[in-house]
Amino acid sequence: MLEVHRTYRAKILSHSQVERMLDRHGWSASKLWNVANYHSRQVWEETGEIPDHGDLKDELKTHPKYKGLHSQSSQRVLEELAEAFNSWYGKRKSDSRANPPGYRKKNYYDSQGRRVHEEHPRSTVTWKQNGIRHDTKNNRVRLSKGANHKEHPKAWEYILIEYETRPGITVENLQQVRAVYDKVKRRWELHLVCKHEVETPAAPGTESAGVDLGICNFVAVAYSTEQADLYPGNRLKQDGYYFPKEIARCDKSGGEAATRHHHTWSERRTHFFHSLAKHIVERCVEQEVGRINVGKLSGVREDENGDSKNWGRHGNLDLHGWAFDRLTSILTYKTKVSGIKVVEVSERDTSKTCCICGREEDSQRVERGLYVCEACEAAFNADVNGAENIRLDINKSNSESSTSLDEDRSTGWLAQPEVYLHDLSRGFQPRAEVVDCKP
Repeated sequence: MLEVHRTYRAKILSHSQVERMLDRHGWSASKLWNVANYHSRQVWEETGEIPDHGDLKDELKTHPKYKGLHSQSSQRVLEELAEAFNSWYGKRKSDSRANPPGYRKKNYYDSQGRRVHEEHPRSTVTWKQNGIRHDTKNNRVRLSKGANHKEHPKAWEYILIEYETRPGITVENLQQVRAVYDKVKRRWELHLVCKHEVETPAAPGTESAGVDLGICNFVAVAYSTEQADLYPGNRLKQDGYYFPKEIARCDKSGGEAATRHHHTWSERRTHFFHSLAKHIVERCVEQEVGRINVGKLSGVREDENGDSKNWGRHGNLDLHGWAFDRLTSILTYKTKVSGIKVVEVSERDTSKTCCICGREEDSQRVERGLYVCEACEAAFNADVNGAENIRLDINKSNSESSTSLDEDRSTGWLAQPEVYLHDLSRGFQPRAEVVDCKP
């Protein structure tokens, strides 16, 4: 059996009755985050080390702010902070713009510079199983209150929430409940994490595929059936240039427009990644693929000396906004339910090695999208060439490679891959169909 966790978004029907209590718990989560953040910064300054979530729990479990939430909810706040600090620590050398996790508050000042008000945002609150009672018949959940919000600290008090999911969804085996405040809609919603057990699926076939991640062409896929697909990243790049400018313009004039732009940008990126991963899996099933090799890009933002790479103004925007790890994570998750195995392999030299004869030469990549081999005189798409080398896993010994490089193979499919563009309403479609649909 295969365990699969799915998250369902749910509307709170009793919002007016529970809004105030959810606000208080969201503020308590922010205050605990700030206390733990301050403690972590002190430890960093004194010792040069970052406390992990276990150290934070031991240090703060008796702090008054810890009791603003259910114990497991407080633990989750500290775990998220520790994860954020570890992420910053890993990026600080390669990305000069990386900053440690900030405090969750906003200060307001009068005309003389005196602080007159301090506001804590409504942070996401997570309840784990011990803090949840689920009424499946009536679509209601009871979420335990923090001790600071009870009339008596040891009393059994809870927030009773009636919810509604989209039609056709059955919420069973509830593992977590996350209360998330939507700044655009100005209301709370629930994210319900459920565990499902499904029969372990058989692989669609024995064929293989290679996935090369890039910036202009966000993904190139090469199949052992001598077919290839390209997925340009134009949509992501357009959003990456448009939304920061709009957000900067809104920040100058004030108001809530910047928040709406952040929300829209995040939603569009998430939709792009999930649509892309879904389409790749569907294509792999069609091609009877049982294994996908994905190029491992860890350290791609650093040079040989460990310093951050400089690709120029626009290049740096693309490089540091390149969410390759997020796509790999989503793709790995979606392939599990299809029986396809995802393996990360080295990407070293895959872009400058001919996938037909194996010759390695930097000059053979004559243009951004063209690869010409001087030895075998083959010419084909450069990104597809990289994807095919990843599928072959050229950095392994020949005995371990999935396919030999010296096969008698055609090259036409390497030069003319299928191109899929992202349509906001229909997902990824062949380029000709998307272009024809435009007015």
